[in-house]
Amino acid sequence: MKSKTTLVSLAVWLAAGALCFGSSFDGTWKLNAKKSHLGRDTGRNNTVVYKSMFFETKVTIDGVDAKGKPMHDEWTGMFDGKDHPVTGDPESDARAYKKIDDRTMEFWVRKGGKVVASGKIVVAPDGKSRAVTTTGMGPKGKKMTSKAVYDKVG
Repeated sequence: MKSKTTLVSLAVWLAAGALCFGSSFDGTWKLNAKKSHLGRDTGRNNTVVYKSMFFETKVTIDGVDAKGKPMHDEWTGMFDGKDHPVTGDPESDARAYKKIDDRTMEFWVRKGGKVVASGKIVVAPDGKSRAVTTTGMGPKGKKMTSKAVYDKVG
């Protein structure tokens, strides 16, 4: 009887923890190219996965670079506005995400300590889509802004 009580208590604790630490950003997001406005000759993130872990979130991105070559990068950190390392992305070595509210985040992408891109992520009120607006330098050194729209698939 004591082990059943312990097991039920543990299950309730884990479920409560998942609710507390989960976020509207969690899940798998797939690029909706028809609704997006991406710059020419730029890469695109086809799939983005956010997975919350106790006090950190892991973000995994799969897509193609400007030349159509597959790319995969990962970031693990907190939405605290501080830089956390990126692996797999030759154009950046750190990212910082700052949560504004339950559906909005700002982000900064850095290479060698210098901001190379920044933007905002907004999850729709129904949680089924999100928009990522990014400002950075384009392939020809000109400032450009893009908007990528993603649909939640998992």
